[in-house]
Amino acid sequence: MITPHSPRRERLRLIMVRRVSTIGQAVDGYGLDAQQTDCRRWNNGTGHRIVHSVVDGDTVTTSGASTVDEREGLMDALEWIKEDRADGILAPNLDRLARELTVQEAVLSYVWALGGRVFTADHGEHLEDDVDDPMRTAMRQMRGVFHQLDRGMIRKRLRDGRNSKAAKGGYAYGAPPFGKQAKDGELVDLDDEKDVEDLIRRWADTEGIGPRPITRRLNEAGIPAKRGGKWHPTTVARILSPEARQAGVDRSARDRARKKEETRLARAEKLVKLHVR
Repeated sequence: MITPHSPRRERLRLIMVRRVSTIGQAVDGYGLDAQQTDCRRWNNGTGHRIVHSVVDGDTVTTSGASTVDEREGLMDALEWIKEDRADGILAPNLDRLARELTVQEAVLSYVWALGGRVFTADHGEHLEDDVDDPMRTAMRQMRGVFHQLDRGMIRKRLRDGRNSKAAKGGYAYGAPPFGKQAKDGELVDLDDEKDVEDLIRRWADTEGIGPRPITRRLNEAGIPAKRGGKWHPTTVARILSPEARQAGVDRSARDRARKKEETRLARAEKLVKLHVR
């Protein structure tokens, strides 16, 4: 195993670390191929050897893999360093190494603690913190702060755009209701489903029956629900009543907010454990 006091090899064994970022690709198109090109171009000028490559991913709409131990690719790279099969990691930039400043600093600290080295194609080597050079740490963290701010502003603009469109009655996000499909950013009728929707409303209007008997009829007739499964009375109720659908949407939003908060707390706990051990 490498220790912080081991002699540095002239030709290092590096692991290329790339990350798919939905928000990044939506804005700058910086996908995996472009990241690989930049890493290899930088490495060709150094004479180091790329001995392994890992990929992680996250998205705007999900919690994503943020903390170190949730990143399978990164954890694999760290194992290589720990087992002395590699001397360090090479990423396109710190933004692709970690999307949050706290995670960025945790990753760097972990690699350095293993005696490894960290390089990015846009900067070169990120040297370990030095008590005699506090500006080194400050400048690195400032870059991380502005990367994080930029992503936060992009998310806000996207969210504001969706909310504005929804306020005007347009389709902004979420699963289209039964009988509709999203096309070019607008909701339009989906003919097959619209026929079923009309049938449901006709049964309710002409026969005065409610969601449960309608559900039973649909399932007995073998008519598939929106995703091909069985019908449920709640689904039928949402078709018959816009208020019921909105109530369901509101419940889903509350559930997502609760899960997001639980995820945030879990991440914070992991980062604290990582830094204090």
